[in-house]
Amino acid sequence: MTLETKKSVFVELGKFLKQFSESETIQKSDVLHNDLFFDDFQKLIALSQSHNGWYTPEQVYFAIQSWADALTEENISKWLSNYSFEEAQNDLEAHQEDQHSKTVALILAGNIPLVGFHDFLSVLITGNKALVKTSSNDQHLLPFLAKYIIAVNPEFADKITFVEGKLENFDAVIATGSNNTARYFEYYFKDKPSIIRKNRNSAAVLNGKETKEQLEALGEDIFRYFGLGCRNVSKLFVPKGYSFDAFFEAIFKYQDVIHYEKYANNYDYNKAVFLMSNFKLLDNGFLTIKEDSSYASPISSVFYEYYEDLEDLKNRLASDSEQIQCIVSNNLVPNNTAFGVTQKPQLWDYADNVDTITFLLTTK
Repeated sequence: MTLETKKSVFVELGKFLKQFSESETIQKSDVLHNDLFFDDFQKLIALSQSHNGWYTPEQVYFAIQSWADALTEENISKWLSNYSFEEAQNDLEAHQEDQHSKTVALILAGNIPLVGFHDFLSVLITGNKALVKTSSNDQHLLPFLAKYIIAVNPEFADKITFVEGKLENFDAVIATGSNNTARYFEYYFKDKPSIIRKNRNSAAVLNGKETKEQLEALGEDIFRYFGLGCRNVSKLFVPKGYSFDAFFEAIFKYQDVIHYEKYANNYDYNKAVFLMSNFKLLDNGFLTIKEDSSYASPISSVFYEYYEDLEDLKNRLASDSEQIQCIVSNNLVPNNTAFGVTQKPQLWDYADNVDTITFLLTTK
């Protein structure tokens, strides 16, 4: 398959996903294989919460639309334009390309819907084979999309394998897990080229000059996927003497999150633990914020820390870079992310700032 052929398949997938949204799902006549997949995908979305209690329809639809927005001709071409691909020009070269393709084992997380799709896409778009071990928390969405991809182009059938047991016969690995499992991965895969991802969290740097709209958007960065993603903001850096009044007022629009039982249970439990430990809390009835130096706060809580000098904070963030996925701010720090878009990364926004495509193209 040429690169253009592979790109076209994922563009078709994007068109398929674009049909499904929380506000309105419309079957379009020009989308390939709707007769085979449209109704079943609707049913799968409806069943997702029974497979994983955190996968509410709202969150699953958001993930689907995020990928629909990403998988356009323009975005895929822009993403891949920075790389040098050896294109197969005829059948013989295509066969040779297939002979030299690598089998890449993917050990995926399941904290948010389709969180491993970027690795899956990267392996296939570079002409390699994906040997996929899904998380027990997300076993259905990606295999369904893989079936759609194969229907669009059957040549992908021998490039995608899902396994439930032991991973065997692979050339490289991309694995995502906790800091504890990462140590296991590093030992177990020490003889293979690998990308091993550990726990990371995201932060926001505020200076008190943020608009109400920006603080409302920060609420999206905090509450989307109930705060379970590594791109969710779990830590705030605020100047000495900062008042949280405007912050609490702006995020009040997200108050309905407390009506979701799993979130409410976490809120009640974590608040009780904090109070029994005599920690000083700020609380608005659905979110607690606590002064703490850690980046990783529990569900329903955000940690905060005061800073006095922005340059010192920049140095601190640079030294802690391996703990941080992204930083939200109004251009206060280098390489910051805009408010409200942490959970809408572009194809070229790599997890842990590790370029997956370069890894896949250069690994022998």
